[in-house]
Amino acid sequence: MSALSVRPHTVFASSDDRTASAPAEARGIPRDGVRLLVATPERIQHTTFRGIGDFLRRGDMLVVNTSATVPGQLDGHWRGRPVVVHVANGLGDGTRVVELRTAPAAAAPILDASPSELVSLDPGGLVELLQPYPRWGSSPTAMGNRLWRGRVRVADGPAAYLRRHGRPISYGYLKQDYPIEAYQSVFALHAGSAEMPSAGRPFTPGLVARLVAAGVGFAPITLHTGVSSQDAGEAPQEEWFEVAATTADLVNAARRRGGRIVAVGTTATRALESAAGPDGTVSPSSGWTDLVISTERPVRTVGGLVTGWHNPEASHLLLVEAVAGPDLTQQAYDEAVAQGYLWHEFGDSCLLLPSAADGGLSPSR
Repeated sequence: MSALSVRPHTVFASSDDRTASAPAEARGIPRDGVRLLVATPERIQHTTFRGIGDFLRRGDMLVVNTSATVPGQLDGHWRGRPVVVHVANGLGDGTRVVELRTAPAAAAPILDASPSELVSLDPGGLVELLQPYPRWGSSPTAMGNRLWRGRVRVADGPAAYLRRHGRPISYGYLKQDYPIEAYQSVFALHAGSAEMPSAGRPFTPGLVARLVAAGVGFAPITLHTGVSSQDAGEAPQEEWFEVAATTADLVNAARRRGGRIVAVGTTATRALESAAGPDGTVSPSSGWTDLVISTERPVRTVGGLVTGWHNPEASHLLLVEAVAGPDLTQQAYDEAVAQGYLWHEFGDSCLLLPSAADGGLSPSR
């Protein structure tokens, strides 16, 4: 997929100095203790994530991603120098989406690789770079290509090799490596995501139980994430998703009763909208989606969003604006920057409810 034809309207300063460099637990707070900014047309409010139920109504439906994160980061050597290798989604022909990044902290993508080159893996094995993914020119710059279709040559197959030797994909802003458990949400059931569907991370079993008891529903989808788009103007890659018949029934019934469909994350939004018809009715669906949600293709079903905070000009911002509108998105980001909210997968959260006031469930905390 080539560069985006539209760019986000939301403008704010780089979040580099507000990055969460460790999981909440490593910072001494529980998962549901991260900060939560709630943005509605009436006002912006601040709380912690465990208070999210105060802003949801009986009959609202939270759509959550059941994809579990797999260890996709390996060390290797390319052209005689150490590199970090990100092994992501498996493709139908047995190849994988591969990214090379600078060692040791994967701080920057390597853009000058060439087809047919080999990357040696530690402690053994090879990755053959076949062709740019998804095609030539799909990198956000003219310097080269960030993602590759690659063949992972290891004795026992890529999945088993990654389970034994891989670690979670991470970047240079983290203090250290963290175990794969830190990258799983309470909803994680189906292995397949190269990077954590992080919007669901702050939920805890206790919080889910309180929300269910208060009449908030949960509808599962699965979308296996690829490697994230860190570069301005780069469109999201194709990702595999599934929306089951039971989820379609739950969402459609909630809409008929007047409940709000609140997607937990951009991944849940992309999956659900990929299964939505022009009138917003959801049908069972699965496969690879290349849907880019923006003002050119607005949301049809999703009416609210739980999300983290995204980098300037990231494609995820287009989706956020499509759900919340550019004005409310800008207000939320201005407030988050002013109040020092933390960015990235271990950071703080946002609840965007663009068309309805809060419902005051006030479940016990």
